[in-house]
Amino acid sequence: MARLRYAKTLEQVKADAERNPEFLSSVVRSLRVVYETDPALAAALVPKPLVPAARPEIAVTFSHVAMKLPGMTIEIGSTIFGARASYDGEEGTWLVTMPMTSEQSVLGGRDTYGEPKKIAQIAFAREGDVVTASVTRLGIPYLSARGTLREALGARKFTEVGYTMKAQPGCDPAAKGQAFDGEPLLVRLEWQHEHTDVRRVEGELTLRESPFDPVADLPVRRIVRMEYEEGTTQSNGRVLRSVPAEWLLPVFHQRYDDPGARGVEIPT
Repeated sequence: MARLRYAKTLEQVKADAERNPEFLSSVVRSLRVVYETDPALAAALVPKPLVPAARPEIAVTFSHVAMKLPGMTIEIGSTIFGARASYDGEEGTWLVTMPMTSEQSVLGGRDTYGEPKKIAQIAFAREGDVVTASVTRLGIPYLSARGTLREALGARKFTEVGYTMKAQPGCDPAAKGQAFDGEPLLVRLEWQHEHTDVRRVEGELTLRESPFDPVADLPVRRIVRMEYEEGTTQSNGRVLRSVPAEWLLPVFHQRYDDPGARGVEIPT
């Protein structure tokens, strides 16, 4: 009898779904940076129904992640870059781009949660009290940080919230003007962090020009917080609501490589 692994029985599908944990668990080392940029730029980055935060802050987290999956552990490099925003009074981060080093994490995150993930080369290292991290895509090292560990801040346990939009570009050329195959969905992500070691970091964040990943359009005006973290993270997500296509369209292209994007003029 031949075996075809491209197909499952419905019983196997149901059994796999029942075995999936409520949260995916990971062991993580991170360099977390929060910086202040121009208020008008930060506000223009955030689509409705999210509300830009009162403080024009951008959150960047570089991580080395040991992700625990059923029967295996996958080690990846991960970076999160997003703007502070809230929905229905709950503060979080609107996720603008999430470069990752593995295909598994990119495909699962984009399809399941609408995360704006892309394949990238991510370097993360700690040598003594010096920690460095960088992201390179298509030969361009466009995002990096370097710092020196200072005083310990103690262990901590907290929940971090992220917001994404889950949407599929329209595929039917006959449906003129139909940008998506169905209404986009606003998704709330939740990371439950338990850090056993947290240190203040004194250092710098560098944004370099890239037509594919234009993070340099959001300049660093002031570093608000820079910290090194070690511990565990559990993550999950859920759909909050559907949204009109026109709310997402002005920023949707940012999750694809669009080097021809002219952008919009923002008075600052």
